[in-house]
Amino acid sequence: MNILITGIHGFVGSNLVVALKNHHVLYGLDIIAPEKEGVVKTFAWKDIEITSFPMQQLPQFDAIIHLAGKAHDTKNHSEAQVYFDINTRLTQKIFDFFLESKAKKFIFFSSVKAAADSVVGDMLREDVIPTPVGPYGESKIAAENYILDKLGVENGEVRVAMQHDKQVYILRPCMIHGPGNKGNLNLLYNVVKKDIPWPLGDFENKRSFTSIDNLCYVMEGLLTRDIASGIYHMGDDEALSTNELIALMCEAMGKEPHIWKMNRKMMEGCAVLGTLFHLPLNTERLRKLTENYVVSNEKIKAALGIEKMPVCAAEGIMKTIKSFSDEKLIIQN
Repeated sequence: MNILITGIHGFVGSNLVVALKNHHVLYGLDIIAPEKEGVVKTFAWKDIEITSFPMQQLPQFDAIIHLAGKAHDTKNHSEAQVYFDINTRLTQKIFDFFLESKAKKFIFFSSVKAAADSVVGDMLREDVIPTPVGPYGESKIAAENYILDKLGVENGEVRVAMQHDKQVYILRPCMIHGPGNKGNLNLLYNVVKKDIPWPLGDFENKRSFTSIDNLCYVMEGLLTRDIASGIYHMGDDEALSTNELIALMCEAMGKEPHIWKMNRKMMEGCAVLGTLFHLPLNTERLRKLTENYVVSNEKIKAALGIEKMPVCAAEGIMKTIKSFSDEKLIIQN
């Protein structure tokens, strides 16, 4: 297949190239255009403007994967316009291009944060009524709604007009991790690496993660198989507690975990003070570190006809943490 990937030079895009390059012809669409092994050419966003680069001069794409976006969840509404400019407007632009093109498949990387900032009940499923909080989730749901409005919605599922003969997937992954990831797992790794005790051991929580290997597996399935259009949540099979996550990090580094079960009420009080005096541990950060956020992956597994994801959560986390250590060794050498 000829596949156009927006944001191809980012973390997910770079891993997708490695996973797809041997069986597909890959093109990029990004704000930067360095040469990349496995990528024929990277276009600029202006190149999909009909006025500046006639569409008939572009390669004929079979599928478009839209990764480009502004991440890092935030409640800072002063930056809201930037999120909507990137996460919403660029999605509108590339989706309009898709509808006019001969491409048959469109995969949009949204986020579970478009569905809910906090999970009510046992886990987050696709039938939840979206209630995003903050510019990141709000800009992502606005992009989703644009796609749905263009296509129409029937019984909660995407229906594409038959004359288009196209398939559209809105993928909502939870926290993605893997080699090259520079997100929150890397920050936690740097804390654990310094043997700083974890004081929140008294909090028991469960969170879902998405291994980049499982994500690439799902992407190959969506690209090459006849999967029904729709919204799909994405995560590993097992949810992990923060305590389990720290223990896995220590195991990967050959360290003993230092998990302190400080009194829960006392830590909540410290977080309140942290909010008042702008300290690192505040109520919002405590919530993020200790809340439950379990995401169901049953719908995507049923669509692919599988019972389990190829990589278990612990295996994926171990691979990610070992890659952090390998990166540090490369830099030192």
